[in-house]
Amino acid sequence: MANNSQSRTARRKQKKAKKKPLWKKILLIMLLIFIIMGIGAGATAAYWIATAPEIDESKLSDPLASQVLDMNGEVFGTLGEEKRTKISYEDLPQVLIDAVTATEDARFFEHSGIDLRRIGGAILANFKNGFGSEGASTITQQVVEKSFLSAEKKISLKVQEQWLALKLEREYSKEEILEMYLNKIFYGNGAYGVAKAAEIYFGKEDLSELTLPEAAILAGLPQRPTAYNPYENPDLTKERMDTVLTLMVRHGKISQEEADEARAVDIPSLLTGESDSSVPYRAFLKQVQREVNEKVDGADIYTDGLKIHTTLDTSIQDHVEFLLTDSEENPIPYPDDEMQAGMTVLDTKNGAIRAIGGSRNGNGTGYNYAIQGGQQPGSTMKPIVAYGPAIEYNKMSTYHQINDDKPFDYGGSSPIRNWNRSYAGWMTARHALNQSLNVPAVKTLEEVGYDQAQGFAESLGINFADDTVRIGDAIGGTGTNVNPLQMAGAYRAFGNEGLYNEPYAVTSVEFPDGRTVELKPKAEAVMSDYTAYMITDMLKSVITDGTGTAANVPGVPVAGKTGTTSLPDESGSPDSWFTGYSTNYTISVWTGGYTNDEGQRMAIPNGQTKIPHALFSNTMAEISQGIDNPDFEKPDSVVEVEVEEGSRPAARPSEYTPSSQIVTELFVKGTEPTETSEKFDELDPVSGLSASYNEDNNSIEVGWDYEEDADVSFEVSAQIDDGQMQGLSNTEETSMEITEVEPGADYTIQVVAVSNDGDMQSEAATTSVTVPGGDEEEEAENIPAVSGLSAQYNQENSLIDVSWSYNGPPAAFEVSVNGQTQTVESNGIEISGATPGETYEIVVTPIGQNGANEGAEGQSQSTSITVPAEDGGDSGDTGEGSDEDSEEGSSEGQGDEENDGDNSGDGGDQEDNTEDENDNGNGEGDNQGDGE
Repeated sequence: MANNSQSRTARRKQKKAKKKPLWKKILLIMLLIFIIMGIGAGATAAYWIATAPEIDESKLSDPLASQVLDMNGEVFGTLGEEKRTKISYEDLPQVLIDAVTATEDARFFEHSGIDLRRIGGAILANFKNGFGSEGASTITQQVVEKSFLSAEKKISLKVQEQWLALKLEREYSKEEILEMYLNKIFYGNGAYGVAKAAEIYFGKEDLSELTLPEAAILAGLPQRPTAYNPYENPDLTKERMDTVLTLMVRHGKISQEEADEARAVDIPSLLTGESDSSVPYRAFLKQVQREVNEKVDGADIYTDGLKIHTTLDTSIQDHVEFLLTDSEENPIPYPDDEMQAGMTVLDTKNGAIRAIGGSRNGNGTGYNYAIQGGQQPGSTMKPIVAYGPAIEYNKMSTYHQINDDKPFDYGGSSPIRNWNRSYAGWMTARHALNQSLNVPAVKTLEEVGYDQAQGFAESLGINFADDTVRIGDAIGGTGTNVNPLQMAGAYRAFGNEGLYNEPYAVTSVEFPDGRTVELKPKAEAVMSDYTAYMITDMLKSVITDGTGTAANVPGVPVAGKTGTTSLPDESGSPDSWFTGYSTNYTISVWTGGYTNDEGQRMAIPNGQTKIPHALFSNTMAEISQGIDNPDFEKPDSVVEVEVEEGSRPAARPSEYTPSSQIVTELFVKGTEPTETSEKFDELDPVSGLSASYNEDNNSIEVGWDYEEDADVSFEVSAQIDDGQMQGLSNTEETSMEITEVEPGADYTIQVVAVSNDGDMQSEAATTSVTVPGGDEEEEAENIPAVSGLSAQYNQENSLIDVSWSYNGPPAAFEVSVNGQTQTVESNGIEISGATPGETYEIVVTPIGQNGANEGAEGQSQSTSITVPAEDGGDSGDTGEGSDEDSEEGSSEGQGDEENDGDNSGDGGDQEDNTEDENDNGNGEGDNQGDGE
C-alpha cells in the first residue's frame, strides 16, 4: 500500500512538473499571432505591390487636366492645361535646389527613394494622432503619387507609393527626378512648374536670377498653393517663408545671417502683380477647391484629371462680377475706388451656391471676402441670436411686447444703446426688429437664454469666438466674425421652412478611373416651420417699413436685414451688410475694407452704408426675371390674429376698438390671445339732452342727465346752420350756456361722454334749437312735433312716467290724458294714481311761446299704455309715438333727433376695467431712420 501511494504521489509530481507556466503559453500564442500577422501582412503587401500601376513615362511630365462643369453640365473651365514652362536640371540655381530639398526632403540625394528615418518619425506621430496625421513622403514618392496614384490616405496606396519610388530611383537619376518634381507641381495662381511660377510671381524667366527670399517662397508654395499665394495672403506667405529659411539653416544650406536678411524683405515688393485670368470665375473656383480639398481626401483639382460637377449659374455669376467691376454701365453708386465688397448668391431651396463675388475689381484672384475670414456682422445677427431662438424656444409672437425704455446696463464698461440714441418704451418685437433697435434685441437674448441662443445659431453655421455667446452677439458687436457665405447659409434656412445644410459649390467629383464621390450635403431641420415663417414675416417688414427699404425689389416678395458696425470712438461704420432672400434666392452682401496707414479699420466715408442694399436689390431683380416668384407660404402651425395695439398681454380688439388701434400679428398656434380688450368699450350716452333759447341774455341753455358716480367729463360741440361741428367745451357739469348766439341761426348741439382716463367715449347725443330773429312768418310755421314720446309704468309708485324730446323754437306742451288736458313747459309729466287694467291715451302738442311763434301749434304726437292688472302680468309697456297729421309734418318733427332715443342702451352693461399701463402704446413713429 505504501509503495503504491508513493508511486501515485511521484506520478502526480511528475505530471505537475511537466505543466508549462501560463506566461510561456501567452508568449507562445502571441508569437504565433505575430507570425501569422506577418505572413498575412507580407501576403497583403505582396498583393498591393503586384497590383501597383506600371511606371508610365508619359505621365511623369505633365499632370492630368481637370474639367469643371456648371449647374447645367456645361464645362466652363479646364484646370491644368495652361501656364506651364518646362525646365531642365541644369536651369536650376543652387539656392532653389537647397530651398526645395531642405523643405521637402533633406536627404533626397542620399536615400534610395524612401527615407527610413522619416518613416520612423511618421509612424510615431501616426500612433499618437491617427493614421495620416504626418507623412514621410520623399520627393521621389511625391512624383510617384502625383503621376500614378490617388492622394487618398490608405495603407495600400502608401505601400504602392514606396514600391514605385524604389523602382523610379532605379530607372532615373536624382537630377531627373527633381526635374520631374519641379516641372509637375502646382504653385497656385494658375502656375504649373517652378519656371512659370517664377515668371508669374517675380517676373523672372531666368531661374538663375532668383534671390534667396524668392527661392524660399517658391519652395514653400507646393504645400498649400492657394493658402500661401503671396498675392492673396502675404501674411501667410511670410510665415511659410520663415519656415523654409529655418529649415535651410538647420540643414546647413544657409547661415543664420543670410536667413535674417531674407526675412527682412517686403514680400509685396517682390511681386510683379501678374495674375491668372485664363480660367473664368476664379472667386467661385476658390470655393470649389476648398470643398474638394476638405471632402475628397488628397484630391487636387489642378493635377488629378477630375471632372467636377458644380452648382454654378454662369448667368448669375456674370452679373455679380459685373456689379463688382467698375465700368460706366455699372449702376452701383460706389463712393470711391477703395470700398471693397463680397457677396454670395444661394439657391434658397437647397443651399447650392449659384455665384460668388469675392472682391471688387479683383478678378477673383485676390482675397475673397465672400468666403474667407469674416467681419463683424452687426445687426444681421439679431434674427439668428435673439429673435429666432425666442420664437423657437419661447414661442414668442411677432406682437411680443418689449420695453425699449433706456440704455441696457449689463455691467460692462458702457451700456448698450440704440443706434439712434432714442428710446420709445413698449413696442412689438416686429417693430423692434424692423427698426433694428439694440436694447430690445439684447433683452430678448436675456429672455431666451445664452445656451439656447448659442445652440440655435450654431445649427445655422455660426461659430462664436471663444465658443461662447456674449450679450453683444445679439447685435453682432463682439469678436465673432462671419463672411457672406456663412450669413447667406444661415438666412436661407429662414426662407426654406427651417431646413439647413452647409452651402455647397460641388455636387460630385469623378476620377479618371470612373470612381465618383457625391458631395451634396443633406438638409436637416434645425428649427420649427413656425420659427422660419415668423422670422421671415418680420424681415419682410424690415424692407417695407424698416431700415431696409432701399433693398426693396418690386414684384418679388423678399425678406432681409440690414447690419452695420461701429468703431470704438463711434466715428462711423467700418462694415455694412444686407442679407435677404426670396423663395428662390438668398443673397448676402458685405461692404467695407477701409484702413488707415497703420492698418487699423476706418469708417465707410460719408455714411455710405447703403451700397449692400443696392447690390442686393439689383441682383435679386435681375436674377428673378422670367421666373415665378411666389410668396412665402404660412404653415398650419402659425395663426394670424388681430390684436389691440398696445395691449399687454396681447388682447383681441373689442367691437369698440378703433380700426387705427388694431394690428395683425403672428402667433404660434395655441398661444394666440383669447381675452378681449375692454380698453375701448363704449360709455353710455347722455340722456335727456335739451336746449332752449334764453331771450333775456341771448343765449342757449343746454342740459342733460348722466349717472352721478361716473368718472367722466363731457365734450360739448355745436354746429351752426350747415357749418362744421365745432368743439365748445369739455366739462364735468351736466349743463352749459352758449352765449352770444346768432339771431335766426339753427344750432345743432352735440354732447359726448368721455372717461377721464381717456380710454373710452360714448356715442354722440344731439339736439337742435333755432335762435329767433329771422323771418317771423317762416319761424311761425316751423313748430316741429315732439319726438321720442314714451310712457312707462312704475309699479312701485303706481305712476306713469311720460317723456319726450323737442327740437324747435321755445314752446309749451299741451298734454291730453284720456281727454283731460294740461299745459306744461317741461319735457315730461308724471300721471299718478294709475288704475290697474286701464289704458291711457296720451297726446302731446307743442305750442309756440315767443314772437310770431306765440300760440302756433305743432303736430300732435300720441302714445298709449295699459296699466297691468293686479293679479300679474308685465310690469309695463313702453308706448311708441305715432303721427296723427300729415307726412310732411312728421318729417319736420323727426329731424336729427333719432339718435336721442336709440343710444341709451348701447354699452350700458360694459365694465370699466381699463389699465393705465397702455398709455405708451407701441412707441412707433419716433424711430424713423436708416441706421442700425
